Amino acid sequence: MSVRSTAEVMDRFNRAFTAHDASLLGDLIAEDCVMESVQPAPGGERVLGREACTEWWTALAEDRSTQFTPQEVIVAGDRATIVWTYRFGDGPDHWVRGVNVMRIIDGRIVEALGFSKTAGEVPLASEADAA
Repeated sequence: MSVRSTAEVMDRFNRAFTAHDASLLGDLIAEDCVMESVQPAPGGERVLGREACTEWWTALAEDRSTQFTPQEVIVAGDRATIVWTYRFGDGPDHWVRGVNVMRIIDGRIVEALGFSKTAGEVPLASEADAA
């Protein structure tokens, strides 16, 4: 069997969440995978290893009360960036924008770092200087 390309891995990974089908995650995750989620702020949760990452992503993929929508996927060699929106309720402000920075080696995800817009106010540099 040939090794999947970074683009192929990202396509299948994203489909697991858009279709709420965790079975697509299958063998996409490397044994030594490191994943950092977007919450809790400021650094997110760090998840280590295939089993723990698969469990974390499976729970997210199977949650039919949420909607993950990739906006753009940029692939550069063994790296990929996913720009996404994530809806977690029916309200007009029950969603967030974010980015995942991924690294793929030998057709498997070895690193997934999640970043998102933050809730609440974060002072701009000019405001911090004035304080």
